[in-house]
Amino acid sequence: MDRAALADFLRRRREALQPGDVGLAAGVRRRAPGLRREEVAALATMSTDYYTRLEQQRGPQPSPQLLASLARALRLTGDERDYLFRVAGHNPPASVSAATHVSPALLRVLDRLADTPALILSNLGETLVQNRMAEALFGDRSGHTGLARSEIFRWFTDPAERSRYPEEDRDRQSRAQVANLRAAYGSMGPQSRAGALVRALQKASPEFAELWERHEVAQRFADHKTLIHPELGPIELDCQVLFTEDQSQALLVLTAPPRSEGHEKLRLLAVLGHERFPAST
Repeated sequence: MDRAALADFLRRRREALQPGDVGLAAGVRRRAPGLRREEVAALATMSTDYYTRLEQQRGPQPSPQLLASLARALRLTGDERDYLFRVAGHNPPASVSAATHVSPALLRVLDRLADTPALILSNLGETLVQNRMAEALFGDRSGHTGLARSEIFRWFTDPAERSRYPEEDRDRQSRAQVANLRAAYGSMGPQSRAGALVRALQKASPEFAELWERHEVAQRFADHKTLIHPELGPIELDCQVLFTEDQSQALLVLTAPPRSEGHEKLRLLAVLGHERFPAST
């Protein structure tokens, strides 16, 4: 671990960013350039004290998970992320896991979407980051681990995952999930994480196994869907998708036409956030 190089790199990357680059308001006039240390720490979900010690060459060696959070918070490119790992004394992420490093270009778009649900997914259906509106609509998806990080895996193994979709639309969603995974499997290969996911699902879900044999292939595309919110009920939304150049990540944005019922429910969702109505008596 090169403490001096790590500290200097973190400081210079922090100073190169402006609040608007990461979706923050500029606020009052700033004495120093770039982001404040506490802002970077909040974006990386770590304590300000720990981050400050890293910049002062006093902190313990950060874990790969913490470095990945810092790379996302500082909007690092792939090369910058690899450099961060090396000066911190770790090998850069292997190619099979590097796709979980969120694309800075997609993050810049997500940062500007505060009034509508938006989230960034990997090609295996893993939620890499979601905004507050998406969390209010879908719930917090950051706590899943292992294969369950993939919404495809959860769709076929956890009945609760389907509760956000009308029953009449679930068969179509099942086919779409498998077709998306088939596309990822084709690009990543049988010995990749996609292959491991396929093998696990073939054992866990007869429904998946049957659909997999159809060899339907399609990546996520623009769609009109109805989602069921626990308090607001059905919400009709349009889903638009922006892919990275290598198709490994996608930004999903959910909107509704102005003055529509779906639009009004999104406005109410923005006010409610994670609040829940009291149970009726």
